Amino acid sequence: MDNYSIADNFSLLSKLMDIHGENSFKAKSFASAAFTIEKLPSQLKETPKDEIFRIKGIGESTGKSILEMLETQEFSLLNHYLEITPAGILEIMKIKGLGPKKIATIWKELEIESMGELLYACNENRLMLLKGFGAKTQESIRQNIEFYLSNRHRFLYAEVAAIGQQLEKQLQQLLAPIPVSVTGAFRRHSIIIDEIEVLIAAPTETVSQQLATLPGFELVTTNPDNLVWQLDEKLKIITHSCDTANFYSKLFTTTGSPAFIDKFNTAGGAAFLHHAPSEEAIFSAAGMDFIPPFLREGNNELTQAQQHQLPEIIQPADIKGIIHSHSNWSDGESSLEEMALAAKAKGLEYLVISDHSRTAFYANGLSIERVLAQHAEIEALNKKLAPFRIFKSIESDILNDGALDYPDEILAKFDLVIASVHSNLKMTEEKAMARLLKAIENPHTTILGHMTGRLLLSRNGYPVNHKAVIDACAANNVVIELNAHPRRLDIDWTWLPYAIEKKVMISIDPDAHSIHGFNDIHYGTLAAQKGGITKANNLSSYTVDMLNDYLLQRRQQKNLLP
Repeated sequence: MDNYSIADNFSLLSKLMDIHGENSFKAKSFASAAFTIEKLPSQLKETPKDEIFRIKGIGESTGKSILEMLETQEFSLLNHYLEITPAGILEIMKIKGLGPKKIATIWKELEIESMGELLYACNENRLMLLKGFGAKTQESIRQNIEFYLSNRHRFLYAEVAAIGQQLEKQLQQLLAPIPVSVTGAFRRHSIIIDEIEVLIAAPTETVSQQLATLPGFELVTTNPDNLVWQLDEKLKIITHSCDTANFYSKLFTTTGSPAFIDKFNTAGGAAFLHHAPSEEAIFSAAGMDFIPPFLREGNNELTQAQQHQLPEIIQPADIKGIIHSHSNWSDGESSLEEMALAAKAKGLEYLVISDHSRTAFYANGLSIERVLAQHAEIEALNKKLAPFRIFKSIESDILNDGALDYPDEILAKFDLVIASVHSNLKMTEEKAMARLLKAIENPHTTILGHMTGRLLLSRNGYPVNHKAVIDACAANNVVIELNAHPRRLDIDWTWLPYAIEKKVMISIDPDAHSIHGFNDIHYGTLAAQKGGITKANNLSSYTVDMLNDYLLQRRQQKNLLP
């Protein structure tokens, strides 16, 4: 059991104890221990038992609980509270805006024990009768429940990527030499996945018999041309069947979005589908260049393919450095040197360190004095690690009035500034736009970070006028971040063609809070591919010398050089 699992158990226990009205001091001790464990530099399972009790923030009770989890992989106290808590209450705990105290009130005073009952109570205005609940709170809870219910059987692509890839290999081996391929939204690398679709050149009867032998597969629905399965009781799998002669035609029609297929057929492409020997042959017969699956969304790609003007799409190997990362100077896990060495080991040329600014007190944001101290460390490391380079950056909070988080003389000391909204996210579009536009117009803003603040399947983000933001970035020579964290992928890829049209640079950035977070560049690149980004459109594809020249030229244009 790793540190995160132990911390999660302590955090959950603390909340359950609060819900059940237990001693608040004891509940807080487990919450405090969870926070401590998340920040530990080494794994508890590798720590001598007696040293665990010497860790600041770990007491006798929490220490014994840690040993129990490490030795038995169980936590009896947590199990007790899970047993006496209705399953519906555990689900309600997932709703944003509901802390343990409010959940306890809802449970004890309204006798609500399920999500459906809670939604019904909101619609009946029953929550407003409770102390501490008003109309705004009730409406917020109702909206969050509806959002949760509409998304609970949906997944981030990153959450199911390995499952889909492994499933394809598994079925290819099981059914060989029958042709098998993933298809649908999964093959197009859609950022949200409702189901994984697989095309198999075999009758449904054969597919049904073979897949029924696999662990975790449960047949839900039988149709003439496809079967619907449940994998491990949560993930929907759809297997399409066809004959071998029409495998590539069927792969083509099941891969493309409905809009793509409609446009292809309207252009006369349907005539070339029957018994096609390959997807390449279908495009060739239609007089088009081959369109990769991830681009088949029905935007402008068919016209580009007809005119032989498809761009050379960015690849993960085109990324030359890590832009937007957090070290243990703020809320990251690792030191500057550890992160730089890890990036260097990956063959990357630079690391842009962008710790949080001073207003982000919750993330140990850097005071002016700490900014200067960090810069001194960066200069020393750059001498030691050359030609690898660490660029001095900051993720500056965009304050409520749109100002950045430091005076101009401090902002001028950074090589680049990433400006992001982190607080007061519940804004009208008018407020959000006023905030963003002022930040974009600040001459020190180099990159606009995670434009909408969204968290996929969790938080919609604040409303923005995407065109107006992109236009402002074009006018002020500001780069727009494509935040590569799989839960953000913000800016949404559907707006990338407009950014390209307006000649706005994109920067695929991992927003890494750990060395492992560097890997999120992969998912950001997949999203960028869908929007038609090339390495020339992407700032993090610049070499270290190119980036340095770009930043110097930009500072010169903005009259920011000393």
